[in-house]
Amino acid sequence: MADRYLRFTGTPPGRFLTRRLGLPRPAPLVRSADGPATLPGGLLRLTAGESALDALRLAAVLDRTGLKDPDPEAAAVLLDATGVRDVTALAEVHAALRPVVGAVAAGGRVVVLGAPPDPDDHHQAAVQQALEGFTRSLGKEIGRGRTVNLVRLTDPAAAESTLRFLLSPASAYVSGQVIGVGAGEVTAPDDWDRPLAGRTALITGGARGIGAAVAETLAGRGARVVVLDVPQAADAARALAGRLGGDALALDITAADAGERIAEALSERGGLDVLVHNAGITRDRRLVNMPAERWSSVLDVNLASVLRTTDALLAAGTLRPGGRIVATASIAGLAGNAGQTNYGASKAGIAGLVRSLAPRALAAHGVTVNAVAPGFIETRMTAAVPLLVREAGRRMNSLAQGGLPVDVAETTAWLAHPASGAVNGQVVRVCGQSLLGA
Repeated sequence: MADRYLRFTGTPPGRFLTRRLGLPRPAPLVRSADGPATLPGGLLRLTAGESALDALRLAAVLDRTGLKDPDPEAAAVLLDATGVRDVTALAEVHAALRPVVGAVAAGGRVVVLGAPPDPDDHHQAAVQQALEGFTRSLGKEIGRGRTVNLVRLTDPAAAESTLRFLLSPASAYVSGQVIGVGAGEVTAPDDWDRPLAGRTALITGGARGIGAAVAETLAGRGARVVVLDVPQAADAARALAGRLGGDALALDITAADAGERIAEALSERGGLDVLVHNAGITRDRRLVNMPAERWSSVLDVNLASVLRTTDALLAAGTLRPGGRIVATASIAGLAGNAGQTNYGASKAGIAGLVRSLAPRALAAHGVTVNAVAPGFIETRMTAAVPLLVREAGRRMNSLAQGGLPVDVAETTAWLAHPASGAVNGQVVRVCGQSLLGA
């Protein structure tokens, strides 16, 4: 459903009324799906204190983003605060960003680089944690469709896919996030425009909505996609897979042998490189009025099937080394939502799965495990929400608008990237920095 309010605020009467009444003034977002692969403008590079990074490696990575020195307007600002180790040095963060944030172009980016908190230095740990509160607060005030994110890293080369994503139109609806880039095998693709060429990706619940957008985006990156959905959606799955040059698999993901059947189907294709757990349902009702069936069906589809299928595919060796698992959580699982105790429990469970399994899956199988946590995304499901509730969902984030399925898909594609091997155990919100949850 079209966001009429967003369109209205772009007209002269809309701008006048929103200023006079103090109403939200969302800015149109520039997305990769709209055409541009890079932001329209340059990159301003700043440092607070003495950097803890290899300056030459960082410069090489940033040069490859396609963003040049800002002339005349900065589309993005990157502040290296990895060397900030005490409270006094935090003043340099303020001094560096205060004069420039207001001049960042509409729809621009601010990325702060931080260091992992040092468990043996509580002063360094305190100020590096302070950067989290700083960036999230800045994201809530910067406005004009601009985003602010924090990346904790030690090696710029390991963070190249992450920096390319955050400094591009692909991350239009990702703001207020803290992303850790650790150790892990990073494979730079031959073609950064088609990094998934030669790889197979399975998307559950892939016939429509967010799942279809994920399938389209991964196919656009070169992947051969397998669109899995329930037998009732088999025709839609086949039509989408056919259009994308992929395959369809009609299967109830809650079946006890679903994992084994998927492994058998994929063995003929040589295995699997990207597993996207997108299938999910809602059965909303307040707990006092919720029958057991509504509880169990949501937990079975959204969480139990993810656990069973993941275990089966890892045990069978279906996921090849260098593989990626991307599960779908939700801000409802991070912040809670009235009438969704079942859904919130299932999506919080996804976050727990990711954080527990990620280090073990990487060590034992060479596979990373991450999750996306969408907020209010414009889909057929949210179009059916009552008007006032829908408007509240759209406006209660720093960008004052709903996201699109492609926003979730672009974030999934970044996590599925072969150069994202050092991004593991992360739950990344795709919510325009919702005012609810952390």
